[in-house]
Amino acid sequence: MNEPIGRAMRLGSPRAPLRCEAVTPATPAGHEVLLEVAACGVCRTDLHLVDGELPQANYPVTPGHEIIGWVRARGAAVTEVAIGDRVGVPWLARTCGECGYCRRGAENLCDRALFTGCNVDGGYATHVIADARFCLRVPPGYSDIEAAPLLCAGLIGHRAYRACADAAALGLYGFGAAAHLLAQVAVAEGREVFAFTRPGDYEGQRFARELGAAWSGGSDEPPPRELDAAIIFAPVGALVPVALAQVRKGGRLVCAGIHMSDIPAFPYRLLWGERSIASVANLTRADGREFMEVAARHRLRPAVERFPLEQANEALTRLRKGELRGAAVLAPR
Repeated sequence: MNEPIGRAMRLGSPRAPLRCEAVTPATPAGHEVLLEVAACGVCRTDLHLVDGELPQANYPVTPGHEIIGWVRARGAAVTEVAIGDRVGVPWLARTCGECGYCRRGAENLCDRALFTGCNVDGGYATHVIADARFCLRVPPGYSDIEAAPLLCAGLIGHRAYRACADAAALGLYGFGAAAHLLAQVAVAEGREVFAFTRPGDYEGQRFARELGAAWSGGSDEPPPRELDAAIIFAPVGALVPVALAQVRKGGRLVCAGIHMSDIPAFPYRLLWGERSIASVANLTRADGREFMEVAARHRLRPAVERFPLEQANEALTRLRKGELRGAAVLAPR
């Protein structure tokens, strides 16, 4: 395929600025589809990619794994989608389908998995090639810009939420793209949400209360009651003992990030009492389908700030500084 010529914001090496390059979209083969990108969310994982903190990354690469796109061409083996369909492309790009993890339904742990915008090119572009078997149907009622954060912020939040079982009092540490979506789900399902932001982030705390949080405060503040479970979205290892101290006996702390700074030593008494610490890694296609049903049922209100594709570096900088209310989304057109 020689036309059309597209554009992509490419990362040549860690800690380098992204550069806009002209690209010629490939012809999809086999199970692949060619998508015209309508929107792509900017995720904290993209910052870890830029900073060289993801050992599985390949460079140069086009980042972006919260992709909403329209099918413009498809390979001969594609049966899942038709030309003109709108689909979402998540972080999990492809798995081997053969290993023990894949066979027992834990494809998120596949050692040979490929990841969108990490070791295969992603959605900071006008076009992207994706495996149709790993694309997701996006619920109607969401614009392309609104739907983009569902593809990772929503998905990883959902997987972390499920790990909290039936927690009635749920703490969320780091109130960004993922937490602001998950808070809406939890409130709709009758849970009490306690939101923790950077100390002094009064705007973020106000935002959490607007979305139904029962309480919000700095991460250095105790909530008004013990937590049944807590999720840490911020990539800050020092928050582990801080959050664990607020979780009741028998409760669980879930670390939801793909990368986190080192966890400091902490006294065993914080873990004692049958508390547990868990992580969530990547996602499965079943997670994706399940969360899209949740998003359709509750009609979430994603808070998004739109950036032109060429302003990807600015969007990443704003994310790094904590200056976004909700999520940043790139719009190629």
